[in-house]
Amino acid sequence: MMRSLFSGVSGLQNHQTRMDVVGNNIANINTTGFKKNRANFQDLLYQQLTGAARPTEDIGGVNPKEVGLGMSIASIDTLHTQGSLQSTGVNTDLAISGQGFFVLREGQNELYTRAGAFNIDSNGTLVNPANGMKVQGWQAREINGEPVIEVSRSTENLLIPVGGKDPARVTSRVEYACNLNKLTPYIAEGETDPRAIADGTWNTEINIYDTFGRVHILQIQFTRVPDTPNAWTATAVVDPEAAAPTNTAVGLGEAPPAAGDANAFTVNFTNNGTIFSAVDAAGNTSGGELPPDGARPLITMNVAYDVPATDPDAAGEQVRQVFTVDFGEMGGFTRALTQFADPSSTKAIRQNGNTMGYLESFKIDSSGLITGVYTNGTDRPLAQIALATFANQGGLEKAGDTAFVASNNSGTANIGPANIAGKGKIIAGTLEMSNVDMAAEFTDMIVTQRGFQANSRTIQTADQLLQELLTLKR
Repeated sequence: MMRSLFSGVSGLQNHQTRMDVVGNNIANINTTGFKKNRANFQDLLYQQLTGAARPTEDIGGVNPKEVGLGMSIASIDTLHTQGSLQSTGVNTDLAISGQGFFVLREGQNELYTRAGAFNIDSNGTLVNPANGMKVQGWQAREINGEPVIEVSRSTENLLIPVGGKDPARVTSRVEYACNLNKLTPYIAEGETDPRAIADGTWNTEINIYDTFGRVHILQIQFTRVPDTPNAWTATAVVDPEAAAPTNTAVGLGEAPPAAGDANAFTVNFTNNGTIFSAVDAAGNTSGGELPPDGARPLITMNVAYDVPATDPDAAGEQVRQVFTVDFGEMGGFTRALTQFADPSSTKAIRQNGNTMGYLESFKIDSSGLITGVYTNGTDRPLAQIALATFANQGGLEKAGDTAFVASNNSGTANIGPANIAGKGKIIAGTLEMSNVDMAAEFTDMIVTQRGFQANSRTIQTADQLLQELLTLKR
């Protein structure tokens, strides 16, 4: 008799716990990045009245007789199903589509969350503004003058230097991919393009930058070599209209071209229109033959010019700037100087210098890469956001503030960039909503309520039976 009372009590207590779980889910139905919980029950102990008996030659086997002693909570699981994504238009709002958690740091504590409502504090640090936890990732570092993100390093706080400077960078390389018309070595009738300045000559120009970020004009004129179908003479001049000459020189020697050296060189093509070699005035050749390994060499020339408004060097000479002009791979088509029967084109496709600029805005791509957009027109990687995955994400412990901490059963955090090793992608301008289903929670609430009521009836009925037993004395 007493067993039924205590069984009913266990049912009341554990259904109340289940109701607490349901209530918490419903309370967080609009909590960004919230993951709902689910309470599972299991039966408790059993009192064995008689044990099982094996069958014999005379009688069959007898099953055990057991009376249950109630129920308990088997588990309260966290369901890490994907929540719906809501667009916000705020570029620091981030959502994860797929597996993974954002990594946050509070002092020495590392936490994990799916709630990506981040912002930038007064120091430029990317944080969760609700609690000040700092988003973790990898900051870009300068290596050989270029920003590089090393994701093999330990994670660190992410700094976005809003209004910060992008220093001026000197041009060290210019890449060409123009076409020189093989069939038109003269100005065609009605030609008005000012770049075709003389019979068989074509002008190309591109802006380059010195160490101060000042802009200069690199002009290279290509002129057909008479009676030579596949050769052009190229003449390089920096700032052709400057009042003071820049003493442009071209060469391929180990020493940079000096003032007074020739500024002309020859470009040779094959019969199929691809570049074959470039030869400076001293006979030094770039290309001309394939190396033994069969790799296609780049056809290049070194160009030097005097940098105006600079102090002379120790030898009393004007400071000179040297850069490489890249005409593409020997035998190349796509990104290379060519000679086809098509109109000549001016296409110096790329140079790596720029003026000084200020960080104007930034953007975050699906891999978590934060790219700064500067007023000088450059885009540079600033940092990359880290994601963490776990062997058993259901083993994470909730720490409040929509964050989790690792436990003994979750496994250690596997931290890396998004879109790699099973990690999801990051969507900027979007937040992940709670994965609570209101219809499912209300249904669970009804079932829990009925279970609670049924257990209360068990206690009432057992009480009535005890009352009847006490009245037998009358």
